[in-house]
Order: sequence, then structure tokens, then C-alpha cells
Amino acid sequence: MVSSAAMPSLVDERLGGWQSSRMEFAEVLARRRMVRNYTTDPVAADVLEVIAESALRAPSAGNSQAVAVVVVTDEALRAEIAGLADEDDYVSAGFDPWISRAPAHLVLLVSEKVYRDRYSEPDKLGPDGVPISWPVPYWWVDAGAAMMAILLAAVDNGLAAGFLGVHSVPELASIVDAPDGYTPIGVITVGHPAPDRRSSSLDRPRRPRSTVIHHEHWDRG
Repeated sequence: MVSSAAMPSLVDERLGGWQSSRMEFAEVLARRRMVRNYTTDPVAADVLEVIAESALRAPSAGNSQAVAVVVVTDEALRAEIAGLADEDDYVSAGFDPWISRAPAHLVLLVSEKVYRDRYSEPDKLGPDGVPISWPVPYWWVDAGAAMMAILLAAVDNGLAAGFLGVHSVPELASIVDAPDGYTPIGVITVGHPAPDRRSSSLDRPRRPRSTVIHHEHWDRG
């Protein structure tokens, strides 16, 4: 398990600092998409470590460091995850066996308890001396940021990634033997991209920019 309890050291050393990115950020962002098919080529262990550690560069409310990653490369374990996710149903529907075929599964987990414990410490208590009410559950926010970091890091390393939500694999926590208090949000599949079937969700038109990007205030015009 790669845990945010130990902040990353390998990312800077292996990539030579921020200036050595393999491609411009705009290109990484433009190339990122959910890929659901991969070649059988393996991914080098050191590259997987860099990609996993990218999650630790994501924001962490209060520096709680409650995000963790389990890197799964064992073929039998990947097949078990694919089976529990009913991959055969995907294949029957005309899709590729992308879950089992991906040479690496990065299981992303987060602990709500760690956040609540952190925000019970003196420097994070409210003015009345009690913990905040958490109008937004920032553990999910930070987990989403960590997932995006992993997806972008995969592209930056010449690879592709997809995502399988935990609702498809409710047994995921027990499969990776997650400790009490850590909840998986899903599996990020990583590998060398292969041609995949286009998702029908992409038929939905893009919302006009004017309806999602506003300036100074929400434009209701």
C-alpha cells in the first residue's frame, strides 16, 4: 500500500523535478480519457510507483494525509476483481475484457476517520472549541483530486487509465485487505492503450461553456 502517511520522495527524484514532465500539461489534460482496453504489455514497477505516488501530490485538507493506494499487479487478483465486477457481462455487451486485461489496478482508498481526528486537533477546532460540521465531506473531495492526479500521471508516462467505481465491486475492501476505517472509492486500471469501444455516454452533447463557466457571479441570462 502506498500511503499518504509518508510523503513522496520518488516523484521528484525519478522525474528530475517539475521541469522534466514528459509532455506539456495542456497536452496531458487533452489526452486524458477513460480507456477501457489495454495491450498485454506489462507496466514497469518503478513507473507504477511514480503513478501511485502522484496521488500524494493531491490536496489534503488539513494535511490529513488520509488517502492510500493499493497497487495490484497479481494476475489472479486482477481476475478476481474483474469477476466480481461482472466483466463477462461487459464482454457479452460487446466490450473488451478491460478490467482483467489491464496489467495494473490501483485501488484508491480514503479514511473519513483520519479527517475527523485531524479536525479534532486544537489548531482545527472551531471558535467555540468544537469540531467543524463538515458542510462538504472533504475526504471525498481529496480522493477525487488524488484520482485525477493518478489519471494524469498515467498519461504523462505514455500510458492510459480507466476507472471502475466501488459500487461495481462492493467486496473491494476485503479483496485488498484494507484496514478498518479505510474505504475504497474504486479501481483505476492502468496499462498500454489498445483500441476500445466508444462509450455511448459520449453521445451526450457538451453543455455550452456559458452555462458552466461564469465570471464574478452566476450568469442567469
